[in-house]
Amino acid sequence: MIPSLVNTNINNEYFKQRQQKPSFGAVNSEFSKSTKYLDKFLKSQENLSHTRFIQGTLTNWFPKAVLSRSFVDFSEFTFLEFIESGIFYFAAPFFGEHLFRNKLFKAVQPKKIKDTVVKNLANSVDEIKNSNLDKTLKNRAIATKGGILLGCMTVPALEYGLGFAKNLFTLKVFKISDFNNVANLNKEKTVDPKQQKRVETHSKNVLAKMGILSATSILSGLALAAFGHKSKAALKFSEILLEPGANISKALNVKSKKVDEFLKDYLKFDFTNNNGKFALSKGLLAATCITGLFGYSSAAKDRGKLDFLEVWTRVPLVVLYTIFGSSILDAGFKKYLAKTGQFPDLIKKNTDGSIANVPSRKDLPKIAEKLALKNNTNVNEELSKLIKQKSVITGVPFLFSLVAMGFTLSAISRIWTSYRYHHQAKSQTPQNQEQVNNTNFIPKSSTFQGLGFSQ
Repeated sequence: MIPSLVNTNINNEYFKQRQQKPSFGAVNSEFSKSTKYLDKFLKSQENLSHTRFIQGTLTNWFPKAVLSRSFVDFSEFTFLEFIESGIFYFAAPFFGEHLFRNKLFKAVQPKKIKDTVVKNLANSVDEIKNSNLDKTLKNRAIATKGGILLGCMTVPALEYGLGFAKNLFTLKVFKISDFNNVANLNKEKTVDPKQQKRVETHSKNVLAKMGILSATSILSGLALAAFGHKSKAALKFSEILLEPGANISKALNVKSKKVDEFLKDYLKFDFTNNNGKFALSKGLLAATCITGLFGYSSAAKDRGKLDFLEVWTRVPLVVLYTIFGSSILDAGFKKYLAKTGQFPDLIKKNTDGSIANVPSRKDLPKIAEKLALKNNTNVNEELSKLIKQKSVITGVPFLFSLVAMGFTLSAISRIWTSYRYHHQAKSQTPQNQEQVNNTNFIPKSSTFQGLGFSQ
């Protein structure tokens, strides 16, 4: 009788806990406000591109907004950051998945096989080669993948031209092309019409060239997708274009596993497979970031030496962090947590000693249920603990990005620019200064004084 009652009580308790299990779509009302906010943060970290766009933009934009030097400075980096985040998080999926894969490049395939070719495009080159497709379909899929990537050169081209688009934006809206005026360093707000003309002409020329490059890339990609399957050279070109790192490793006969994995990971320009859809690869992200660095550098040179130096003070570190830093910090932090025995229900090791993937937010309720049965506790209590633990795992790298790569780096670059400007002014002799004052400069009006921004 007693064992029967015990079993009944256990079953009743299990049934109650099953009823208390919260869904991934809604936060349980028993959670505290802080836990609800943390839960929303976790879900935002695991959502699609629009949320990544918001997070990436805020990480780069918000610190600059707080440290902005003038209304013009605020306006142009707002223009830059929002469009750049759009290029990073939306351009590749838009061009690669929607415009190219399902429309333009699908249209150049024979009617009977176009759906089969398009279906296999998310697979890697090796997966296509090892599939059950016939040789013609394999070759068409590989050539089409190469053609799509060739067309996606539009994305780095857009990123390269963005700095020049920003220069034109500032010139047309605020009639300013001198960085010293943008950064509120030159209190007299003098402008040089010849320099403005140079900035405008060069910016328009570069943007036109990027447009021509983009159109050429798309047309070349379409030709490769339509006819490349007939040529061994075209197929080899497609394979190298898609995965140069793997081909370099093979050609050099790289023995080191770490070097081999690095080359295959960071020199892979092919899209990654995200449940049958194209997702941005590390190699394509790296190519876009590095292209953007040289675009910013060239555009900055048009506006003065200080702008050029500020770009090379800040942007290379941002590029390195974007490509490597986030994953390195994230992996290092997880290793530290594993070594110190923190959060053992989320941080686990694989059989080879590496850190296993941390469970996603949608997996936490199942883990909480198991822990509640094991510890004879409430499911919501366990889930609340897991949410807090995962928030630490996810939040520390995020906060580092915001503080170190946002506020600290922005502040240092601005301090250095101010120092360079004043050091340069002090080094000028009275005779040189008189020559500068006698040049054909035109005083600039204080357009936005009424808005409360210093120019």
